[in-house]
Amino acid sequence: MASRLLRGAGGLAAQALRACGPNGAAAVRSMASRGGVPSDDDQATGLEREIMLAARKGLDLYNILPPKGASGTKEDPNLVLSVTNKRIVGCICEEDNSTIIWFWLHKGEAQRCPSCGAYYKLGPTSWHTERLH
Repeated sequence: MASRLLRGAGGLAAQALRACGPNGAAAVRSMASRGGVPSDDDQATGLEREIMLAARKGLDLYNILPPKGASGTKEDPNLVLSVTNKRIVGCICEEDNSTIIWFWLHKGEAQRCPSCGAYYKLGPTSWHTERLH
C-alpha cells in the first residue's frame, strides 16, 4: 500500500517538474496573463453576436423586448412588427387576467381585439435587410 502511494507521489512530482520553466519557477497559466477575463463581446459568436450588435444600434431583432405601449385606439394602434403580411397576436385584455385572446392580424387597416377592443396594426420590419456588421 505504501509503495502505491509513493509511486503516485512520484508521478505528481514528475508532472510538477515538467510544468516548471527553464529557471525552475512554476509556469503559471491564467487568464490574467493574457489581459484578463474575456468579455461577452470577445466570446459571443453567431446568433448571440448578431443580437448584441443589433442591441447596440437600438434594434430588437427577434422581438425579445416587450413592445412599446401605445394607447390602443384606432388613431394610435399597438404596432406589431412582422416580416410577412400576417401574424398571430395574443392580447391579455385585463392586467390580472390569465386568459390570452389569440387572433390573426393582417396587413392593412388597424384591427380590434375581439374581446377588449384594443387596436393593433401590422407594421413592416426591415432588420433583415440591414447589415449589422
